[in-house]
Amino acid sequence: MKLEVFSDLSERLNYNLPDFPLYARKGSLRHFDRYAAAYHWHPDVEFILILDGSMEYFVNGQTISLSKGEGIFVNSKRLHYGFSAAQTDCTFLVVVIHPSLLGGGTLAGKAYFEQKFGSATEHFLLLQPEVGWQQEVLDSIRAVYEDMHDGSENLFRRMSQAANLCALVSDHIQSAPQQDNDEHAWMLIRAMTRHIHQNHEKKLTIDEIASAGSVCRSTCCSLFKKHLGQTPNNYLIQYRIQKSCEMLKETERSVGEIALASGFQTSSYFSSVFRKHMGFSPQHFRQTVEAVK
Repeated sequence: MKLEVFSDLSERLNYNLPDFPLYARKGSLRHFDRYAAAYHWHPDVEFILILDGSMEYFVNGQTISLSKGEGIFVNSKRLHYGFSAAQTDCTFLVVVIHPSLLGGGTLAGKAYFEQKFGSATEHFLLLQPEVGWQQEVLDSIRAVYEDMHDGSENLFRRMSQAANLCALVSDHIQSAPQQDNDEHAWMLIRAMTRHIHQNHEKKLTIDEIASAGSVCRSTCCSLFKKHLGQTPNNYLIQYRIQKSCEMLKETERSVGEIALASGFQTSSYFSSVFRKHMGFSPQHFRQTVEAVK
């Protein structure tokens, strides 16, 4: 059983267990629109380990290349996504940890989390196996994933593993106060993308998206173009495609139901857009995913 949890005004995450905000899964770029996940952000911190292939990873305006055996730590509330410019596959592990699992529900825990993973610290850390403590983080990512999927019910061990991952990073992450100049722009983008994430199943206009950031239509388009390299409408379509892929993989809902739940008005229009972006029909995508399970 999986519980959909709204992570603090941002992206909706399907944590592995009910009421336990830890996400640990294996992913593959071939399951995303044009080998690119949708831009997203959340208050959780995120860890990636590349198992096979390579990918580029975008974090708040910077792009990092990741190869097999390498990984990345993505800080809290940073806009990010993984992609392959060459449209080649990449298999990876992802572990996502919500602040509440690290004592973020207490005043002391919240203050320490902000000190280590707040807006005035580095956006990300590249994790390479040649560096001792970074290899330890990479090994821990694999351990968390394996423990989450081996049938064990020891939540204390999982909490300990998650805390250890964050403790390793907190010992090495640096302050980066120069990022404050960009924080206002990213705050506006988070507000607008948050509105898309929470309302993608509805009919949305650029004016409504702009209003969510308290900016005009022109400023909205300029912010998306400058910081995300695409229009608000393209972002919306990409996000809808990603949500439809998740439902095709994880539910038995019909294509028509998924079309409406993703924000497409008809199943025929959904199938047309899906084929244009993914290269095959929703039905074929579902069959392909089922075949590799």
